[in-house]
Amino acid sequence: MLPDRSPLSSLSPRQAALPAATSPPSRFGKSPRAKRLRGIENANPSQTTRHAAGAPLVFPPPVRPYGRTTRRRRRLRSPASHRLLPGWTKDEIELEVSSYRRRQVTVPVRPCAMDGSAVEELIRRLLDGKKHKVTGKKVLLTEAEIRSLCVAAKEIFLSQPNLLELEAPINVCGDIHGQFSDLLRLFEYGGLPPAANYLFLGDYVDRGKQSIETICLLLAYKIRYPDNFFLLRGNHECASINRIYGFYDECKRRFSVRLWKLFTDCFNCLPVAAVIDDKILCMHGGLSPDLDSLNRIREIQRPVDVPDQGLLCDLLWSDPDRDSSGWGDNDRGVSFTFGADKVTEFLNKHDLDLICRAHQASNSLFFLQISATILSSISS
Repeated sequence: MLPDRSPLSSLSPRQAALPAATSPPSRFGKSPRAKRLRGIENANPSQTTRHAAGAPLVFPPPVRPYGRTTRRRRRLRSPASHRLLPGWTKDEIELEVSSYRRRQVTVPVRPCAMDGSAVEELIRRLLDGKKHKVTGKKVLLTEAEIRSLCVAAKEIFLSQPNLLELEAPINVCGDIHGQFSDLLRLFEYGGLPPAANYLFLGDYVDRGKQSIETICLLLAYKIRYPDNFFLLRGNHECASINRIYGFYDECKRRFSVRLWKLFTDCFNCLPVAAVIDDKILCMHGGLSPDLDSLNRIREIQRPVDVPDQGLLCDLLWSDPDRDSSGWGDNDRGVSFTFGADKVTEFLNKHDLDLICRAHQASNSLFFLQISATILSSISS
């Protein structure tokens, strides 16, 4: 019978002369799992396994420390992970990577080419959305297409005046608020551009379930027919408002927060008022104590966010009050109310016949006559 021999006795004299390797300090914490991992790391093969004489030593495989990220994940968090995207500068890549949040990798999305055929194809897809209005299915849109719409529409808005000068005949429509099916019904009733001209008075997003489809179809028509289709700004085309009332959440859920910010940049360039045939003044809200001349509207610089007070705020927020005269406090907590006397005074001063506005729900589907000289419109 062979005598018991330790594993070291099978080593050659040269191997035995080598200095003993010291184990590195433990890389684990103090949790129960860490204790088990530490035991595996510091295990002595001569004590934990039976070793036959002359057999090679077999050590347990190295254990990856708990919580250590793999090389692939580290590369995804690095700007170098986007080097396969040609045409991107280092600053663009770093800007996109800086938006990394909660271990989610954000891949840069560049706007696609938005020529006439591409816009028409997008409009066709959106108009086909009426087939899904019963099931509530969303229209398939890519983030690149939406980004292209925002960029192209922003340039058109800035190329046109802040106070639009339009001619009849034209269809004037009020609040849509994400009701995409109602928008499609409006086009069925009034006709499709360019056969029919349109002026929308704002509030395209929030509250409804399909704000993205709604604003995308409106922007697409604006790009395709810039001289037949016009969009004014409403109080919900403001980051501080649509951040709360649903549009931000829809963009974040379906695409990204970056897309919501791009919409915000586009909204900041929208015109705020229009005059039809030099006789009808259109805006989303109403009159302002600071509106002593229509040139004051033309002088508003864009892009601009909606302030808490002042002319731009009043044009988007003020309301008429049939039961009072002069200027009064608004129950909304923003801007003013104005009486019939202020309307008559303003119309006589500027040689106008009507004020057409939105911002409030009406009893009928499209229009409600508030007074002899104010017409409020709402579409949804």
